[in-house]
Amino acid sequence: MLNELTIENVAVIEKVCVRFDQGLNALTGETGAGKSILIDSINAILGNRTSRDLVRNGAEKAAIWASFTDLPQSVQKKLADAGYAQEEDELLLYREIHTDGKTSCRINGRPATATLLRELSADLINIHGQHDNQVLLCPEKHLGVLDAYAQNENLRTDYYASYVVLRDIVRQIKALSMDDEEKQRRMELLRYEVDEIDAAALTDGEEETLMEQRNRIRNAQKILDALGMAYGALQGEETRGGIDILGDAVQSIEEITPLSAEYKALSEKLNEVYYAAQDAAENIKSLLDEFDFDAADLDATEERLDLIYKLKRKYGDSISAILAYGEKARKELDTISFAEEKLEKLSTQRKIAFAEAKEKAEALTQNRKDAFLRFNEQITESLRFLNMPGIVLELAYQESKIGPTGHDVVEFLISTNPGETPKPLAKIASGGELSRIMLAIKSAMADNDHIGTIIYDEIDTGVSGLAAGRIGKKLKETAGGHQVICVTHTAQIAAQADHHLLIQKSVSGDRTFTEIHSLSPDARISELARIISGDQITELALANAKEMLEMAEA
Repeated sequence: MLNELTIENVAVIEKVCVRFDQGLNALTGETGAGKSILIDSINAILGNRTSRDLVRNGAEKAAIWASFTDLPQSVQKKLADAGYAQEEDELLLYREIHTDGKTSCRINGRPATATLLRELSADLINIHGQHDNQVLLCPEKHLGVLDAYAQNENLRTDYYASYVVLRDIVRQIKALSMDDEEKQRRMELLRYEVDEIDAAALTDGEEETLMEQRNRIRNAQKILDALGMAYGALQGEETRGGIDILGDAVQSIEEITPLSAEYKALSEKLNEVYYAAQDAAENIKSLLDEFDFDAADLDATEERLDLIYKLKRKYGDSISAILAYGEKARKELDTISFAEEKLEKLSTQRKIAFAEAKEKAEALTQNRKDAFLRFNEQITESLRFLNMPGIVLELAYQESKIGPTGHDVVEFLISTNPGETPKPLAKIASGGELSRIMLAIKSAMADNDHIGTIIYDEIDTGVSGLAAGRIGKKLKETAGGHQVICVTHTAQIAAQADHHLLIQKSVSGDRTFTEIHSLSPDARISELARIISGDQITELALANAKEMLEMAEA
């Protein structure tokens, strides 16, 4: 149950705190007062997609808090599975929306994701918006409505697992099924590709080694000249080299080392340089002795690099990619080569998988047909109460191919007058009739689930008079087992509420503010009278409002 909702800096709402109670909660107010903002805020706290446009002009962020109690077992389990263990039967959700579009969420003060909020909200609140009636006009969505009423998730999950197995087998069969000519062409291409890659005998890192080798051969003379010059400078040939000169310097400083610690340190440094120069000269000599190249090696290296370049253009942008392509082609070649044997095995598996999926699909079909009988009886009874006594609801059923949801195609057909043949809802029902039909459906579903709070956003669209009064009574009946929150423009519905909230908009200076108040008995009479008569509240309207409340309480 939703206990309290706090909204801060959302659109025209600077800050409001709304308390909801058990039973039927009605929210009324003039058009544009902010009722839709309240619904948007609830959608946001439940993890649904939101917009930075919700942030009040001039504020850096919007914030929404919602507290719930009497949590269903499903919500408690989801919280525990996600690591949000409950010590008390209370849940606090929080969401921030920043002007840069970023949002953050918290559950009981701990960071959370919008995805987790959505998962929890599925078992916390059911919101029926102003446009949900359009679901009834889309036959492809009727199966979802029936399944939601049937509560057959386990059956659907079990069936879908079998369907996935069948689908994967069928995909494998299609991939292997090709005519002999096509198969031969494909095998020849794959065999050519595998042979070409195998013949190249590539190894990882080979290209880098070859490029280094090519670079070395191309610059051989430059390298020899540089090494020879460096060696001559260090060892000397016709004149004394750098090492001999360093030796003289070392000997000179060593003669004065006993005179000062400073000279001794200098001597040690010179010795280090001297021995390092000797090591360098030996390294250069080794490089010169080992340096050997043949001009023919350059041609061989270039040919090898050219082969790698051509293979890269055909099979991948690196040697590892070429080798991976070759392995993939080899596996496909093996698969096609043994396709007949595999197809025979897959065909047997398909028969078994199809029989299993078919059996589960038929169980799902029977479940849906049985559920529709109960659904129809409940809906028809509710619609009679809602001043639609001659209504006939019928399920148009057609068996189709096995698919993700089974093999059922269903559509609700309706006749609103005795003697008329049931037809699609889009062709028969008016806006007011759709509202009442959807209310009947939502009421029937509410009896089947454990969701504590149901929100109706203007369920009274297109109705008035007796029908509106019946909708109010139906909502109050539903509120006997659930918390119901209803945004309404109809006095007959608001009069049935156990708790009446008024949404008011005011202007102070150049800013607009929205406030939400719980109405006292006298204030309820005034608000109902305003709904009845408009801005000019008459004595007759006040009397009518008072009578409505007295009749609702009787």
